[in-house]
Amino acid sequence: MPKNNFPILPVPVNDGMPGGMMLTGDAISGGMAFLVGELEKRDEKLHEPLTSITWPRDMPVKTGGGWVDSVSVFDVSYASTGGTDGGLMGPESNDLPIMQADIGKDSYKTFQWGHILKVPLIDQQRLQKIGRNLDDVLNKGLHLVHDKKLDESVYVGFASHGSYGLVNDPQISTVTAAPHTADGTDTQWKGKTPDEILADVNRALLATWAACEYDLSGMANHILIPPENYAYLVATKVGVTGDKSILQFLLENNLGRNQGIDLVISPCQWCKGAGTGNSNRMVSYCNDYDRVRFDITVPLQRMMTQASAEHLAYLTPYVTQFSELQWPYRTHALYMDGI
Repeated sequence: MPKNNFPILPVPVNDGMPGGMMLTGDAISGGMAFLVGELEKRDEKLHEPLTSITWPRDMPVKTGGGWVDSVSVFDVSYASTGGTDGGLMGPESNDLPIMQADIGKDSYKTFQWGHILKVPLIDQQRLQKIGRNLDDVLNKGLHLVHDKKLDESVYVGFASHGSYGLVNDPQISTVTAAPHTADGTDTQWKGKTPDEILADVNRALLATWAACEYDLSGMANHILIPPENYAYLVATKVGVTGDKSILQFLLENNLGRNQGIDLVISPCQWCKGAGTGNSNRMVSYCNDYDRVRFDITVPLQRMMTQASAEHLAYLTPYVTQFSELQWPYRTHALYMDGI
């Protein structure tokens, strides 16, 4: 017997029976997982999907009007009939032309859009333990889906409803970029000099200016191009010193700048492959409410909230109404394919 007179007892072994005192491998690994969870550094920010919404930059919008079946736009054309020499009067001439006005109306479709926000009660309680609100998370997702739908409507419309957008309207005049090769086959900007690219830009501005009978308020002031074309303009330098990009060169030397118009050239993912034969398209237009726009007649709003015993959740429908793209004028717009 040892000096302390205590007997040495055998160490209990876990034999799989209840009451065993040794920890099994599963128990040890589970305990380590809990320990790691306690020691982890948690990022409190909830990282949302990476995406882009650009319609507020490229399209004027008017909000309000309520639930309607359509949105109408009125226009007027002037003409005179009769008379001689367009109204010039001679010594013995009293045959004067008669002034006339033709007022027309264009109607544009409206679309109703809705989603249901479903907040399960148990999941809401769980997330509250870690400081998150499920309703806020789902609400951000709903607004993102809503903005993506507006983006689609503005740029390409909805084929299933017969609507078109900013980059694919069949009534907009379309031209092909000037070639830079002898055989006339290659028109892409990546093979052109800065002056040749400027010639394409000025060609679009001059065409819209002329189509509006040289009214400066109708000259295109906004140009959309695919992101890869935009990147090329930014990255490629001009001149011997290389202190200026092609983009800066275009913005400082275009026809509109000479006439007091500040031209905007922006990247737009919807222009990629939008041209004839899936070529890249340049969209030139006047970004002004009196030239092109759309209406959000009913902003996104919550209609009601209902507790559902069947789903053990709160159900909240959100609805909105918006119009297709409206073109009071189309003479200010031009597509250039093959850039």
